[in-house]
Amino acid sequence: MMEVKLYEKKIDDCLLEYAVIISRYQNHWVFCRHKQRTTYEIPGGHREKGESILDAAKRELREETGALEFKLRTLCDYSVQSKGKINYGRVFVADITLLGELPDSEICEVMISTKLPEKWTYPEIQKKFIEYYKIVTN
Repeated sequence: MMEVKLYEKKIDDCLLEYAVIISRYQNHWVFCRHKQRTTYEIPGGHREKGESILDAAKRELREETGALEFKLRTLCDYSVQSKGKINYGRVFVADITLLGELPDSEICEVMISTKLPEKWTYPEIQKKFIEYYKIVTN
C-alpha cells in the first residue's frame, strides 16, 4: 500500500530527494515519456549530491522537456510511504515561455496537451499533485 501526503509547510531541505515540476506551456500541460515506457509523467527526478532542490527542478525541467525559458514556483512538499520507506520531495510549478530541442536523455517524447494523459507512469502520486494544483490555482 502506498500513502502520499502533501504538506503546505516546507519539509526540512536535507530530507528532500525529488523535484517534480507541474509544467504549463501556452495554457497546455507538458508531460514526458521515458524511452522504456509507454506511459506519461510529470517532469522531475532525483536531486544530485550538493544540488539545491530548486537547481534540481531547473535541471530536470530542461533535461526532460527542453525548456529554455521558464518561471518556477513552489506548490508544496510531499512524502510517499511505500514498503516501509518514506521518500520526500518538492512539487514545483513551471510556466514555460520557450521550448527548445529535447536533449539526448532517457526521455524520448514530450507531450503538450490541453488534456491529462490517460496512461500515467505514477498514477497514485502524480494525479494527486495535479488535483492539488487545480484546487490551489482555481
